[in-house]
Amino acid sequence: MALPPPLHQPDSTQAAGVRTRVRFRVLAFLFALAAITYLDRVCISVTASAIMRDLQLSAVQMSFVFSAFTLAYGLFEIPTGHWGDRIGTRRVLTRIVTWWSAFTMATAAAFNYASLLLIRFLFGAGEAGAWPNAARTFARWFPSAERGTAQGIFFMGAHLAGGLTPLLVTAMLGMMHWRIVFILFGLVGFVWAVAWYRWFRDEPVDHPAVSPAERNYIERGRLETAPHSARMLDFLGLLRQRNMAALCLMYFTQTYGFYFYITWLPTYLEKVRGLGAMKLGLLAGLPLLLSVLADLGGGLATDQAVRRFGLRWGRSAVGLLAFAGAAACMAIGAAAQQPTAAAIFIALAAAFSNFPLGAAWGAAVDIGGPRSGIVTACMNTAGQVGGMLSPVILAMVVREFSTWAMPLYVTAALYALGGVCWLLIDASRPLRFAKEEPCRSSAV
Repeated sequence: MALPPPLHQPDSTQAAGVRTRVRFRVLAFLFALAAITYLDRVCISVTASAIMRDLQLSAVQMSFVFSAFTLAYGLFEIPTGHWGDRIGTRRVLTRIVTWWSAFTMATAAAFNYASLLLIRFLFGAGEAGAWPNAARTFARWFPSAERGTAQGIFFMGAHLAGGLTPLLVTAMLGMMHWRIVFILFGLVGFVWAVAWYRWFRDEPVDHPAVSPAERNYIERGRLETAPHSARMLDFLGLLRQRNMAALCLMYFTQTYGFYFYITWLPTYLEKVRGLGAMKLGLLAGLPLLLSVLADLGGGLATDQAVRRFGLRWGRSAVGLLAFAGAAACMAIGAAAQQPTAAAIFIALAAAFSNFPLGAAWGAAVDIGGPRSGIVTACMNTAGQVGGMLSPVILAMVVREFSTWAMPLYVTAALYALGGVCWLLIDASRPLRFAKEEPCRSSAV
């Protein structure tokens, strides 16, 4: 990644009074951040067979390795989101990316089950809070009417990298040991961290490249925020509010399904559906490649719907319809007899389930206001609980019932439940925080 020009260089458009577009450079940085997270996450699912062979791990042991990352990610998500609310995302994201890059490289040093379990747990602890802090960055740098699209483009970065990683890692494994792959992938994050810390500022007003016109445009379109304390929230009180509870349950179902695609899907397509290496590399990445289009389409759709129908149905209608499509496609894929058809329908289910991500994260920022970092962290923590349970439940259900179809039907049912949750989410109703004035949405 080429380093951006130094901060002290003046922006010629600023002197001319023209609205600059520095926020889109912020978006480009976060697009790259999302891509690097999935480069590192998906790598282990593609190398799982080689790791299991070298370290003599069973399928259930490998499922706990997958879940160790997710457990730590969930445990540290809320504290790190709170940390970003307190000190800003410039420093927090720099620490996060540096930490996870170090432990991506450390994965290459694993020598048995216990060491791999510990390394992946520490990897998850370090990466925790990356996406809530990205969401908080969007909250500070983008007006409300652009956030769905910005979040959609952010998820495009994640899913594009996730979709291409199986092809890339499959090719690399033909030339080098899996340990070398982890070392090379870990180096990429260090480059990003240096560039981010050097260029980014937490607020548009603090960045000398931002013109007054762009700063005013961003600030007029942001949610109006009341001053808030830096203390942690009353989480039980927060979860008693319908918006928060429904958002968390919805995201639990979404992430539960998603973790199948980035953990056991390659093994399923190879061992159960009998796909060869070339077809496996393509179809294992297809869910995330299709999700790239879904991310952008969903972000554009929710922002357009917000402008036409308002915040509530602009977010909720997109989510409801997408989850219904995901449930139907997953059920069809589980029942399909032809391997390629099954893989395609499963990939379509992934795309449908990712279509409302812009709406979900946009809604979390809408209702979170000044506490968007910690509110999105709560939502994402609920998702990580689903992600932690997903690979373990799948392995145990397959062992108990001797069929891979059953856990896929469970996922389809959860997607249907996620659609019902969207009926209860109202992004136009901000959360109430103890001893703080409620936030009010600005007109969109």
